[in-house]
Amino acid sequence: MANSLRGEVMNLYKNLLYLGREYPKGADYFRSRLKAAFLKNKDVKDPEKIKELIARGEFVIKELEALYFLRKYRAMKQRYYSDD
Repeated sequence: MANSLRGEVMNLYKNLLYLGREYPKGADYFRSRLKAAFLKNKDVKDPEKIKELIARGEFVIKELEALYFLRKYRAMKQRYYSDD
């Protein structure tokens, strides 16, 4: 069971790292914060706690995607509609 959770954690980290490339404050800022968050919880051994942390990470993924979609929407709106 621990191996399957390890794979989920690795996939979560990779997905967050990929999404962090377009973070508004920069990819380096996001990468350092992401690494710190994962290192803070590296000693967690309880499978239920790990599942909670994975769920929290998936929530962060959804929030980042919403942030990026909103940014793209605002950019398109500015292109097609003037503020007159």
